[in-house]
Order: sequence, then C-alpha cells, then structure tokens
Amino acid sequence: MIEEIFTLARGPERTVEKVVQDDNVDYIHMLFNKDEGLPPHYSNSNVYMTVLQGTLTIGLNDQDDHFYPAGTLLKIPYQTKMNVRNTHEDLLELLVIKAPAPKNYPRD
Repeated sequence: MIEEIFTLARGPERTVEKVVQDDNVDYIHMLFNKDEGLPPHYSNSNVYMTVLQGTLTIGLNDQDDHFYPAGTLLKIPYQTKMNVRNTHEDLLELLVIKAPAPKNYPRD
C-alpha cells in the first residue's frame, strides 16, 4: 500500500490531535465545545486554519476578537500571538496546517 491512512476523531469531546508531523508539515485536527480552546501562544510557523464546523473566536496580537464561520480559511503569519477558542454553543472543528513544519522553520 502506497498511501498512509489517518482517521480523525469525530467528537464531541475536546480533542487536539496531531495527525501528521513530518519534515514537510504539521497537520492538526481540533474539536472544542463551548468555552474550550487553546492557551494563548505564538505561532511557530505559518498557520493555515480551516473552520470545518461551528464558529471560531480568535484574537490575534492586539486585535479585538474576530468570529469566523464554517467554510473559512485563515492564513496566520509566523510569530503571531493567537488566542483560539469556542465562545458559541455549537461544536467547533478546526483543521490546522503548519508549513513549513515548525521543526524546519528558519530561526533567527
């Protein structure tokens, strides 16, 4: 078999699963219920965040929170402060791709 197969969690419990982490990319699947999310942190690569279901609440650097519905793709630059969470009733499902893979990101 040439391909590798990965199965994503279907919820509804809080999930942050690092599906693929290799030399090319980090591919992360996340599920958050209301009032769940990630601790504030800085992006360690370029981040491509797709909202698959629900509504994402995100604060970037010093901006006010923004809200993004399912079907939205955000491109977030390296070293951006991120506050990712779900402030809505519906389950929030995200796919996050980090490229290049953080372990290969050029450091200062």
